[in-house]
Amino acid sequence: MLIAALNDEENVLLMMSSPLVFIHLACLTVFLVGFSWVALAVCAVTYSLRVFSLTAGFHRYFSHRAFKTSRFFQFIIAFAGTTAGQLGPLWWAANHRKHHAYADTERDIHSPTIRGFFWAHIGWVLCKSHQKLDKTRIKDFIKFPELMWLERFHVLAPLSLGIGLYVLGALLALWAPGLNTNGWQMVVWGYVISSTLVYHVTFCVNSVSHIFGSRRFKTKDDSKNNLLVALLTGGEGWHNNHHRYPASARQGMYWWEIDATYYGLKVLEKLGIIWDLRCYPAKLLDEADRLKLEKEATPV
Repeated sequence: MLIAALNDEENVLLMMSSPLVFIHLACLTVFLVGFSWVALAVCAVTYSLRVFSLTAGFHRYFSHRAFKTSRFFQFIIAFAGTTAGQLGPLWWAANHRKHHAYADTERDIHSPTIRGFFWAHIGWVLCKSHQKLDKTRIKDFIKFPELMWLERFHVLAPLSLGIGLYVLGALLALWAPGLNTNGWQMVVWGYVISSTLVYHVTFCVNSVSHIFGSRRFKTKDDSKNNLLVALLTGGEGWHNNHHRYPASARQGMYWWEIDATYYGLKVLEKLGIIWDLRCYPAKLLDEADRLKLEKEATPV
């Protein structure tokens, strides 16, 4: 087994990183399966649904308890997020809670200002010492056996998505050959390419949003608001806002700070699927308005 040592405690295991390496290399198979508009559409759908499941589910719900929902939908959004291949929701949330506890300090697990861009973007995910679930940080959810089952057998979620996409493509090839698609084309576009995109936009929140962008609030960390990251991730790029008040289900503070995840959550709230959406308190919005006016009044 090849090991690239970072220090005595943290080793990047190439064996453990092989799924990430494989998914990137597998993108080259797009030249074998070809292109179709239906495959591109499926890629867009699987990308959007999984990004939403990660941002609304793994992040705003499991990590920050920004809204409430039923036990049934809790499992549904957990399973959907797990299809992204980023391990289970409890591992994800526990690590994110640790990040907020020590943001951009030596104890932060993925600070680009401490360990560099590559480490924050993807290196920490491949690290041996960060592979285990820290149950002490996620005590509120480990009591649910179905979530612990999903955590243990997380590979079943992305596998089921891949199989489902293959079956869909095979049936379309049989029933509608004019669409020029097939099982493997659906897998490559709907899972391989889509997953690679989901990986990197998610990782950008940890890396890009702590280096590039603007700072509305003087938080103790280096979090930045970044429009591009916000557009790609459904609102997660308003990262300085988020670090100022992590409990909010909404991360954009003004109408022009586009937060697609929050809009989706509002729809789910109207349908009665979720409730008790937590948002920025009036005091914090007043603070943001004051800072905005001070900035506008400051001579360039």
